[in-house]
Amino acid sequence: MKMKKQHVLVAALVLALGAAVYLNWQFSGTPLISSASKELGAATYVNNEAKATVDEVKTTSESEMTPESKLAQARTDRTQAQDKALGEAENILSLSDSSDDAKTAAVASANQIEQRILAQSNVEGILTAKGYPSAVCYISDSGCTVTLLSTEMTEEAPIIIKETVMSQAEIEFNNIVIVDI
Repeated sequence: MKMKKQHVLVAALVLALGAAVYLNWQFSGTPLISSASKELGAATYVNNEAKATVDEVKTTSESEMTPESKLAQARTDRTQAQDKALGEAENILSLSDSSDDAKTAAVASANQIEQRILAQSNVEGILTAKGYPSAVCYISDSGCTVTLLSTEMTEEAPIIIKETVMSQAEIEFNNIVIVDI
């Protein structure tokens, strides 16, 4: 019974790590396929009377999304992945017959995720106060990625962003990546 629960814990931790790696890759700015069909300056007309179904919203391709909506979607995806990882750790803790090692590992994993969430929130709050309201921060084992709008990228932005991240998380200067979209 202990082996089965340990396998569940390992699977949950691998899933959480996989989600973090995927999100880090997704917003690192290295696309797998180059989109040459992107039109610069294309206008999109918006009418507040239009209503979209859930299926229509989900089928909207990334190329049709504005940078602001991509950042909003990134925040939502990050939050969902973190909530899922925390839920799995809480599920392991709630199992009455879980081994002490499994419970200890689940508590450690949940604490690490909570610390990352707090640091990400602090970084985003400070950057908003410093004039970068669109900034989205991803902290992983390997470093930190901050994504923001190209319109907010100034000459001093990289230094301000890196100093902010270093003050809120124990991440080295070279392990902080800034991506503008």
